[in-house]
Amino acid sequence: MDVLMAEGDRDARVPTKSAGPLGPTGNAAAGTCEFVRSVVFRDLPTDVVEQAQRCLIDLIGVAAAGSRAPAAAIADAYAATQMCGAARDARILFDGRRASLAGTAFAGASTIDALDAHDGHPLTKGHAGAAILPALLAVIDGAQSGEPAAETDGRELLTCLALGYEIATRAGIALHATVPDYHCSGAWNALGCAAVAGRLLGLDEARLREALGIAEYFGPRGQMLRTCDAPTMVKDGTGWGAHAGVAAALLASGGFTGAPALTVEGEDVRELWSDLGIRWRIREQYFKAYPVCRWAQPAIEAALALQRAHRFAADDVAELSVESFREAVALGSTRAVAATTEDAQYSLRHPIAAALVFGDIGPAEVSAPRLGDPRVQRLQRAMRLAEDAAFSRLFPAERWARVRVTLADGRTLASEPAVARGSAENPLSDTEILTKYRSYAEPVLGKARAARIEHAVHRLASEHMELTELLDDLLQPIA
Repeated sequence: MDVLMAEGDRDARVPTKSAGPLGPTGNAAAGTCEFVRSVVFRDLPTDVVEQAQRCLIDLIGVAAAGSRAPAAAIADAYAATQMCGAARDARILFDGRRASLAGTAFAGASTIDALDAHDGHPLTKGHAGAAILPALLAVIDGAQSGEPAAETDGRELLTCLALGYEIATRAGIALHATVPDYHCSGAWNALGCAAVAGRLLGLDEARLREALGIAEYFGPRGQMLRTCDAPTMVKDGTGWGAHAGVAAALLASGGFTGAPALTVEGEDVRELWSDLGIRWRIREQYFKAYPVCRWAQPAIEAALALQRAHRFAADDVAELSVESFREAVALGSTRAVAATTEDAQYSLRHPIAAALVFGDIGPAEVSAPRLGDPRVQRLQRAMRLAEDAAFSRLFPAERWARVRVTLADGRTLASEPAVARGSAENPLSDTEILTKYRSYAEPVLGKARAARIEHAVHRLASEHMELTELLDDLLQPIA
């Protein structure tokens, strides 16, 4: 049995009864809102349920490790002191302090985004789950008696997570297809957060449509390449996307109106929404083997493959040459040596150098004191980067890299063109995903707490599983 499948047999899943959101009226907004409000657990295909469980356990592990990052501590403190005092509040992920629902979502998403190890989608060039999960947890934990969210069980949590991915991913693809600039994930994952929050708050179709419009209008359209060139804590804008999405649902519930969401309702993106409930975009998510930008990971694979094949040590390397697509080459291009964890995560040079020195890349390799390791810094300075035009033409659907290493003895070694592991076409196994989760979560949470969370995620598809214990393990402070 698949190690992430829920216990017991499940009936075969079928697509939702609607043949996509357009329906007989051709109204994408109405169809999308109907999907968000009406899809139920039994509508999810079995592999979609399993993928939602994979995404969930991976996000939780990243959140646990990310909670140690300076950016997470700052965001949590800000939410607990400046986004507080609300009539309705919730606990902050792995922190325990309370903030408003939107503030809690902001802090949780910032915690996950503090470590660039979470899942993503190639065509969005960004991340849905890092915002969807914190928004979902905030609304569930902050639910008041009598609200739909107050009765949320494990199956509903998985359903909301899956539908949030569907809305956010399509909005992201639509945004990138219709505007000239490359915007951060918060610009579009805000719509997924508004969808799950609106569903849990029981919004009717009209108010849910307004929530999507508010989320799109207020979502942060940060220019992503700016933080790729000069990395800082703003990262992928995911924290503010989660905040905007939950705030949008709350505003819409009170009658606030929003501009129509063009990424949903625009005629030029109509086709993207026509298969909602039939084509599940969550199946297309990739999982990261390393906690750095996905664009750097093909080069890491190429470098490690060379090292394994030829058994050289990092100290044997005299010079490295890396060829990849244009956006990867530009990562962290303003700094020759990574000085902060943000530099290290949004760099092409640092993770390749650290991988050759330490044999792998985990949270420790993108954190102090390993940032200052003289061997890693030497290799960064010895590295030459170049764009491969053929690789650039394949991006973003495909991401490739090639590495050449010149050794001190004069030999030059060249890798085959490499891609990153973890895509839908080149997936990580369930064992690899669980090993990653444990290696990220256990040092922070302890083995017992990490194991309880893993077991709970494994059981979420069981009928009527209550969430109280899982929420406590996710939302109580770390000892």
